[in-house]
Amino acid sequence: MKNNRRIFIVLIGCFFLFLNCSKKSSAGGGSTNPQTPSNPQPPKTNEVDFWLTTGDRSALLVKQNDILSFGTTANIYANIEVDSTQSYQTIDGFGYTLTDGSVTVINALSESVKANLLKELFGNSDNSIGVSYLRLSIGASDLSAETYSYDDVPDGETDVNLDHFSLSKAKAGLIPLLKEILAINPSLKLLGSPWSAPVWMKDNNNFKGGSLLPQYYDAYSKYFVKYIQQMKAEGIVLDAITIQNEPLHGGNNPSMVMTAAQQATFIKNNLGPTFKNASIATKIILYDHNCDKPDYPIEILNDPDARQYVDGSAFHLYGGDISALSTVHNAFPSKNVYFTEQWTSSDGSFDGDLKWHVKNVVIGSMRNWSRVALEWNLANDAGYGPHTEGGCTMCKGALTINGNSISRNVAYYIIAHASKFVPASSVRIASNVSGNINTVAFLTPTGKKVLIVENDGAAVTFNIKFKNKWVVSSLAAGAVGTYVW
Repeated sequence: MKNNRRIFIVLIGCFFLFLNCSKKSSAGGGSTNPQTPSNPQPPKTNEVDFWLTTGDRSALLVKQNDILSFGTTANIYANIEVDSTQSYQTIDGFGYTLTDGSVTVINALSESVKANLLKELFGNSDNSIGVSYLRLSIGASDLSAETYSYDDVPDGETDVNLDHFSLSKAKAGLIPLLKEILAINPSLKLLGSPWSAPVWMKDNNNFKGGSLLPQYYDAYSKYFVKYIQQMKAEGIVLDAITIQNEPLHGGNNPSMVMTAAQQATFIKNNLGPTFKNASIATKIILYDHNCDKPDYPIEILNDPDARQYVDGSAFHLYGGDISALSTVHNAFPSKNVYFTEQWTSSDGSFDGDLKWHVKNVVIGSMRNWSRVALEWNLANDAGYGPHTEGGCTMCKGALTINGNSISRNVAYYIIAHASKFVPASSVRIASNVSGNINTVAFLTPTGKKVLIVENDGAAVTFNIKFKNKWVVSSLAAGAVGTYVW
């Protein structure tokens, strides 16, 4: 009987010992072989590339390491929906004005530094930003070292037959630089804009202000033709010209005032027929001034005799609202609109300019039918020169060049967020704006989708939705992101 009792006690002890060991094992307290899940989830793969610039400059067009995979897990975030079945205008490009001042400081770089810079600006490698459109001044702009036209004669003389027309000043710097740029990007599009006609054609005989005398309308038309033909002879093709930079602002040096009625008369009676007779294919773009006067291009386009020669209208945004481009587009849907200039100031802030310009110049112009988005000056020196006497003393280039040192300023990143990813011949497609999240989307010729997002408010998380799936991303206040898939 005693033996049976001992056996029973031993068995009870073993039973409790077994239970205790089982509890420890199930709690992971010492087990060396934890169970592997029967259905492991495969690691997510990145489906959307994301480049970021922040207002505090902690990221400057930097590709992010975020894993952005499309999925269908519901969340509470705002949706930015991209719809490639809805398409709008074709894009000609993004870029700057290559002023004489830009030419001067770029040409002063050592050959190797200059070559690398031009590849960075105009190439299509991973290290390039793919600038695809440049505006040129026909003669001097206010960011030239001096005033001049391509047909200057002594005071009191005229040159109606344009016998003294010469591109010699352009051949000294601009044309050789353009040839280097076109060797890198032969498909680069060029727009020419005059700041003034030759002074002998003007009613005040001065580069600053004044208006074109009617008796020289025909000579000035031929001036444009000679410019286009002689540039072409140098291997430089002008895609388009505007008739006058800022025709309602006569206070710049150089400048010239031209009312809508004067421009309409010049187009229909002189410039249009002259281009046609000379078989000039270069597009004629009117206005080239602020968004506060959409009635100016509309007045000209209302004239069928002028309208037949016009490709479209160009705008700046020193006054008015960017929606003026849609006002003109809606009035004349068959005519194009272009956004051709906006400057950043030497006293501006990086964060403020980044937000405002991406919102208005890039996203705003594109959402309002523009085929181009151009910032003003590509490059200048540390003193914001060269410029004419009375020219802009505060215009900050996309680049500041000091010797062989190059600083990339806010306008560089404003344009790069589009130019690097949206080549010419891309098409704008539908995307919505949600709260303070401003967007524009494109379909590239190779089928990629590009979404540019500017966060105009506080830090935000949002969905990028495409074909009923979405990825989740976030932007800090004032940040800009470009997403590609």
